[in-house]
Amino acid sequence: MTAELVEIPGYVAGTWTIDPLHSGVGFTIRHLMVSKVRGRFGTFEGTVVTGDDPLRSEVTATIDLASVDTGNAQRDEHVRSADFLDVEKYPRMAFRSTGVRAGGEGFLLDGELSLHGVTKPVTLDLVVEGFGPDVFRQDDPFKGARAGFTATGEISRLEFGVGDAATIPGGKLGLSEKVEIVLEIEAVLRTE
Repeated sequence: MTAELVEIPGYVAGTWTIDPLHSGVGFTIRHLMVSKVRGRFGTFEGTVVTGDDPLRSEVTATIDLASVDTGNAQRDEHVRSADFLDVEKYPRMAFRSTGVRAGGEGFLLDGELSLHGVTKPVTLDLVVEGFGPDVFRQDDPFKGARAGFTATGEISRLEFGVGDAATIPGGKLGLSEKVEIVLEIEAVLRTE
């Protein structure tokens, strides 16, 4: 499948800055294998470069791991500790794309994720949500053009050395190995 076969209404090539006020970086992990705990990171930044050919696009992003928020301050402190993220030693997680290809519901975004001192390849399902002007800019709505993207995927926390493989009675992991990732990104076109 070529990029021409994937319709992207209003597609705009350019360099975009991720807008953290209108974006979300979230995760879900199974706890005691009976429920799911959801969390998010509140501080992150990144750049999206949409190429003239969508398959030549690029993404870079960094996440401040100390900004983790699971809705419980005590749990958040434990997640920040050396038992899990060890934010004193590894304060950031970084993603750098290595390629875009047609697939999934739109595209597959291949990249390298660096977390906890380990870098591994990761593939995310990428949906281009759309492109449009910033209707709240009275001076020139296209100076603040917006783009929206959703990316989802899964990583193994154990492959990145995050947490341990402690089991509960019955032999199951207390926390699942797999962590689901959901990124809802809105980005602003750079005009300088």
